[in-house]
Amino acid sequence: MKCELISIEFVCHGNICRSPLAEYLLRHLVQTRGLSDSFHIASAATSREEIGNPVHRGTRAKLQALGISTAGKCAVRLEKQDYGKYDYLIGMDRYNITDMLRILGGDPDGKVSRLLDFTDHPRDVADPWYTGDFDTAYDDVLEGCNALLDHILSQKPNFSQKSK
Repeated sequence: MKCELISIEFVCHGNICRSPLAEYLLRHLVQTRGLSDSFHIASAATSREEIGNPVHRGTRAKLQALGISTAGKCAVRLEKQDYGKYDYLIGMDRYNITDMLRILGGDPDGKVSRLLDFTDHPRDVADPWYTGDFDTAYDDVLEGCNALLDHILSQKPNFSQKSK
């Protein structure tokens, strides 16, 4: 059975640390469950500061350790029209959510959430740009991506997982 396409955009301040980490980790998770054809996953920034820049070396290192490449990914900015393109718009912290709502012009359909709001311990994902702690950012993003994926799958009973 062919499932509908679920579209997700992760958002952080610069689109070089947390949001690409979430983008590539969730892609990896859906691939391991055999669901890649059912998802469109992207990421963007709320600021213009890093537009065109590659993924931060700390994020690249965490993903490369899993055999995941971010080659070709450059920071892009969240745009108002993204609201109509995505089912889920996921920010990394409360500041991202505030900026996202400003850029998007609101959230009439309830598409905007923080990543870790899907977990049992809702909180912000600390920004490794400031902390230098990519290990904690990775752990938080992985926890959030697993919780988000579980949430989506629980809402979509027609999804059949090919492998775990």
